[in-house]
Amino acid sequence: MAARIPAVPPVEAAAGRPPPKPAPFTRRKIRSAAWQTALALALVAAGYFAHLNITRNLAASGVAIDFGFLTREAGFDVSEQLVAYTPKDSYARVLFVGLLNTLLLAATTLLLATSVGLAVGVASTSRNWLVRNLARIYIELLRNLPKLLILLALYIAMVRGLPLVRAAWTLPGGALLANRGLYLPWPEMPVGAGLTAVVVGVWIAATSVWARMVKRHQDATGVRRPLALPSVLGLTAAIGLALATGLVELHWSMPALTGFNITGGAHLTVQFTALWVSLSIYHASQIAEIVRGGIVSVDKGQREAAAALGLRPGRVLRLIVLPQAIRVIVPPLGNQYLNLIKNTSIALAVGYSDLVGVMNTAVNQTFRPVELMLVVMLVFLAINLSTAAALNWFAAWSRPPGKTR
Repeated sequence: MAARIPAVPPVEAAAGRPPPKPAPFTRRKIRSAAWQTALALALVAAGYFAHLNITRNLAASGVAIDFGFLTREAGFDVSEQLVAYTPKDSYARVLFVGLLNTLLLAATTLLLATSVGLAVGVASTSRNWLVRNLARIYIELLRNLPKLLILLALYIAMVRGLPLVRAAWTLPGGALLANRGLYLPWPEMPVGAGLTAVVVGVWIAATSVWARMVKRHQDATGVRRPLALPSVLGLTAAIGLALATGLVELHWSMPALTGFNITGGAHLTVQFTALWVSLSIYHASQIAEIVRGGIVSVDKGQREAAAALGLRPGRVLRLIVLPQAIRVIVPPLGNQYLNLIKNTSIALAVGYSDLVGVMNTAVNQTFRPVELMLVVMLVFLAINLSTAAALNWFAAWSRPPGKTR
């Protein structure tokens, strides 16, 4: 007699059962937790022994770690400041001024470098021979030059090549360019600045919620609702309503030659402008190569299928190629952003008062290198960790449904 084969439960019954819950403790989880705990204890021990070594060496020299000097009068001025500061203010205040200068330089450079890098990266994959090769020349030339050399060359060219203030060049939009820097038209709000800040904050929160709703609707139905147009119209309508009702007053301050100087508008010094442009074009070449690699990583057959459906190259790039390439672009782009933020420390070469430059002056006056370097290290660590967290959030937000990595 043939052996009876046990009946296999139907697929429907198996599918209707709830999946078994994973065991809370497995050998793999215990081993992983043990290694992580050991690593954490090793790091704590290393930090403790380093602290003991530093304090003992300083005590042998008659020096103790003390942060009380931060409340004392700094006694030196800075060339550029975004908040009110005088030499009679404390060292903590001047470090804050240097931090704001660093954040301003990093933020503006990230914006310009990303914009230029994205455009050049897309151009390097163009079918046009001239556009493609010009983009490749830009990438290969600038990313293989030292950034400090680019900065010094641009700074010297601006100082020696730009005209005096009395013969400043007039740029489109009313901007002026001279050997003292770049002067830009700037909006002024004598009334309603706080209300405008609240409106912009609400607009950012509403745009984030709407973007998430658009993404969920697209994942569920495949239909993409408009995102940019409602967002821009909403902000325009809110600001327009505030201006029409008189709750907000907006005036433009235009730069103009007054005597031997230029008054009005926003003034970007030669040091800041040289740093901003040189770091932007250098890191834009790095970002462009990252973007090119992400675009090339997308299967060529998808472009051909989209072209066969009649989609234009611009829509193929925006709707098919870039959404998939972004998952490849974001991780190395994050490393490039962190490098850019750290590279702002070369501002010392042209006399820009960033956080590192202010720290060096404070060290020469207070002879507190350990305390000041520790403060600057913690500040840069906080900035870079925040940037990395924001990029990780963006990578998770842009990941399609069902992708866990």
